[in-house]
Order: sequence, then structure tokens, then C-alpha cells
Amino acid sequence: MANEASRRLYFIFLMCAWDEIFGKIRYSIPEELERGAFVGNIAEDLGLSIGEMRLRKFRLVSDDAIELLKVNMGNGILLVNERIDREILCGPSLTCSIYQDVAVENPLEMHRVDVEILDVNDNSPSFTKTSYSLQVSELTAEGALFPLESAHDPDVGTNTVSTYQISTNKHFGLKTHTRSDGSKIAELVLENPLDREKESTFHLTLTAIDGGIAHRSGNARIVITVIDGNDNAPVFNHNIYRVNIMENAPKGNRVITINATDLDEGTNGQVRYFLTSHVSKRVQELFRLEPETGQVRVEGSLDYEEKNTYEFEVQAVDNGTPTLASRALI
Repeated sequence: MANEASRRLYFIFLMCAWDEIFGKIRYSIPEELERGAFVGNIAEDLGLSIGEMRLRKFRLVSDDAIELLKVNMGNGILLVNERIDREILCGPSLTCSIYQDVAVENPLEMHRVDVEILDVNDNSPSFTKTSYSLQVSELTAEGALFPLESAHDPDVGTNTVSTYQISTNKHFGLKTHTRSDGSKIAELVLENPLDREKESTFHLTLTAIDGGIAHRSGNARIVITVIDGNDNAPVFNHNIYRVNIMENAPKGNRVITINATDLDEGTNGQVRYFLTSHVSKRVQELFRLEPETGQVRVEGSLDYEEKNTYEFEVQAVDNGTPTLASRALI
């Protein structure tokens, strides 16, 4: 019992000593600073003189092959040592930091330096392709919506895509929606009836604009061909499908069956189902949508701790000419 009590006291002592020798310093800097840029006066913030830094063997402790930060031992200033690209370092994460340990001896002290990397608007929105084609029947009713490809901007927060614009024309407008994750998507809206005999082709410019200061933008060309034919789009029986599934569901397990009907006859009324272009690669790894049946099945290993909710769009596309489509959310 005495030995056990001694071990407990020793453990408590170690915990207290550990708390005493560890501290944390926080700085914030924008990305893309030049090499040698000022981060902070780490000597002053630690209460060390330049002489003490040398005497107590001040050093940065890093496991990385590339040292992004360094200390000027002549003045105690923490500096940028290599160009820091936030998008490469942290990807789409809203928060991004570099963690660096600092050690001094006699007595031993360990400090954690947390350098937050702030996003700057250094990327412009861009589309996967520079030109897209769209076919619209002249019988399409006013108010009809046509999904457009989304632009991508690796910046985060207000610096990513904020809105879309369409070039001025007499027939088409634009609706912009914000998804639950904050991303923006756009749909073309037919505002005035079409007459193929009067005008059979439209050349429009879709512009994606970010929210940075100053704004950056990217363009895509949309070529709209007006034709006769298929005048009914598939209609889902639900706008939103909600379903629960256990994280240990095996591969191939059916999650849900979606269904859309098309009032057209023959091939114009045949419907197939697809994931939209907005669906992430991770969702595609976890779920499979069967085009013919509309059945959604488990494709990968689900992990509740990794993520407990997935939201993704599907579209029903008919076999008419031109094809018409509608969307639903799972």
C-alpha cells in the first residue's frame, strides 16, 4: 500500500511539473508572406533576453522536413522561413494553424507556438470547362429551372464563391441558392417564352464572383440551343428524401429507392438517375446510385465518428431530345 501511495504521489508530481514547463503562444499571419516576414517577437513573449536564449539553448523542435518558421537568434524574432500556401497546408478547412514546439534548458521549459494562417483572396473562381451546352425546348414553360455547373474556388470563408451572374438577355435569368455547407449553386431561369423560328441559339456568359476584397471572378460560356420535342421533365415524388442507416451496414445494403415520373410517352418518359456534379468524392466512395432502378446502396465503410450526416443531390434525367432533368436532395 505504501508503494502504491508513493507511485500516485509521484504521478501527481509529474503532472504538476509537466503543466509548469509547458505554455502556449499564439500568433496570426496571412498566407503567402515573403520569406523573412515578421511573425512575432517570441523572445519577448517568453520573457527571455537574447543572452538567455543562447545560454539556455533556445531552439525550435520540428518533425517536418520543411521548416516553415525560424527564429533570428540575434533579436528573438520569429520569422517566415518558407512560403506558406494555406490551400496546400490545410485544404478546404475553415481553420488552419502551424504548431511548433520551443525548448529551452536550465531549467527545462517546453512551449507550444500556435501560428494561425489566415486566408487571403489569392485564387479566382474557375469552372471545370470553359464552355457548356444546354438544349431547351421551345415549349418549356416560363419559370423552368436548368441546373448549371458550379465554380470552384480553393479559398475559404468570404473569399470563396459568393454569387453568380448571367450576361444580359431577353429570355433567361439566374437564381442562386446557398446549400447547407455554405456553398453557392446557380440555376438558369426561363423568364420569357422561346420561339425557335425567331431565335434558335443563345450565347451567354456565366460569371462566378467571390466575396473577397477585391473581388475575383471566373467565366464560362453557355451555348443554348432551342429545339422542339420533349416538354415534360421528370418529377420526383419527394423534394427531400430522409433516411437513417446504421454505421455497420454492409456493402451493397439498400439505403433508399428514389423515384421520379415523367408524363411523356415512349423514350421521352424513360427516366434514369444520377448523382449531380456537386456530390463530393467522399460521398461517391460511400454510396452508389443505380441509374436504372433509383436504388441507393452502401458502397464503402460508414463511420459515425467520422461523420454522422451526409447530404447530396441526385437528378432524374429522361431520355427525350433534349433531355430534361429535375433534382432532389437525399
